[in-house]
Amino acid sequence: MAEMKCIGILTSGGDAPGMNAAIRAVTRAAIYNGIEVKGIYRGYRGLLTGEIVPFKTNNVSNIIQQGGTILKTARCLEFLNPEGRQKAYGNIQKEGIDALVVIGGDGSLTGARIFAQEYNFPIVGLPGTIDNDLYGTDTTIGYDTALNTIMQAVDKIRDTATSHERLFFIEVMGRDAGFLALNGAIASGAEAAIIPEIWTEVDQLEELIKHGFRKSKNSSIVLVAESEITGGAMGMAERVKKEYPEYDVRVTILGHLQRGGSPTAIDRILASRMGAAAIDALMEDQRNVMIGIQNDNIVYVPFSKAIKNDKPINRDLLNTLRILSI
Repeated sequence: MAEMKCIGILTSGGDAPGMNAAIRAVTRAAIYNGIEVKGIYRGYRGLLTGEIVPFKTNNVSNIIQQGGTILKTARCLEFLNPEGRQKAYGNIQKEGIDALVVIGGDGSLTGARIFAQEYNFPIVGLPGTIDNDLYGTDTTIGYDTALNTIMQAVDKIRDTATSHERLFFIEVMGRDAGFLALNGAIASGAEAAIIPEIWTEVDQLEELIKHGFRKSKNSSIVLVAESEITGGAMGMAERVKKEYPEYDVRVTILGHLQRGGSPTAIDRILASRMGAAAIDALMEDQRNVMIGIQNDNIVYVPFSKAIKNDKPINRDLLNTLRILSI
């Protein structure tokens, strides 16, 4: 793409540890290849309000270890409308931006896809979401850090759970996907994970009570995805109180602490590789693709596939959790 002289970069949607590492990688890889970079603050809202500034190498110095996003992120309902997107395109033209790199999750890439199609504009996406729910990539930026945060929190909760012989329901993020709950349960030695993917197949609470909460154990910890389908940890606790009143139940909702913290080495390396690959993709005249990783190899995933296809849960992991929870 010989005519590409300037790219814009933004972060959108929920923040994820490693976004700053991705911003750093995109910026420096672009500059290395002689391309000007402009940082767009507050996601798509910044495109509409013109919060766009030139980025140099020193703008991204000393940020690889920081959580959150230095570019900030915000909701932008106006961008959902054609008029809002037209205003955004006008600002892009005014700034001389030839392509965009968008770091975010499902909603962010959906917005990127619509905008790219409407204006035939080159956009490359990076999967930045702790939920790990984007199709076409083995893992997403921020997922490993969030998983480690969950594991550390559950380790602490187990200390008090065993002291009081209680059944703890711990709610983790993952509105439509159970990756954090399932892998967090395995990593922390929890007895079960209640996830939306198998909700219609089996009564996970009944299965837990019958097989997971054994008399040989003086406490049990169950990770619950925050999904409306499962009812979350509070919904599970209410059911236990009604159907199994003999159990002493407690609920912990981890909430936004899962989004914070310094990214792990895995997330820093992943974000760095993906950020550099985004510039490679644009220079190869790729557009409307998400940078993914499969079997440790960088791949280009069309937005249509990354957004529309549901990422399947690994059923073998469910079986592993059942076996190890006895």
